[in-house]
Amino acid sequence: MAVRALRGATQVDVDEREAVIEATAELVEAVLTRNRLDHDALISIVFTTTPDLTSEFPAYAARTMGITDVPFLCASEIAVPGAMERVIRLLALVEAEFSRADARHVYLRGAAALRTDLPRD
Repeated sequence: MAVRALRGATQVDVDEREAVIEATAELVEAVLTRNRLDHDALISIVFTTTPDLTSEFPAYAARTMGITDVPFLCASEIAVPGAMERVIRLLALVEAEFSRADARHVYLRGAAALRTDLPRD
């Protein structure tokens, strides 16, 4: 079994607690589903948000999904002028059978514009 790194991002319309929780849960679930993994494959997840998102920790959303035995870390992205606003990103380390080339990174909602090189489902 190999350790693989999976990336993902999503964008919320407003900095509101429920919006952050919903979008984060959707992102985590999409990363797992598209890579045919379950929660047991997770080693850890680092979440980041743009500096304009302060209403809730993305890790809290993952905990509400029942993922309680995986280390999470939240951090803030650097404030680059002109960067996309209201973005939640993740870097998930997982145990997986697939090759690095077969990893499916997930960019949802407005954040899909960050990685136009990736195939869309």
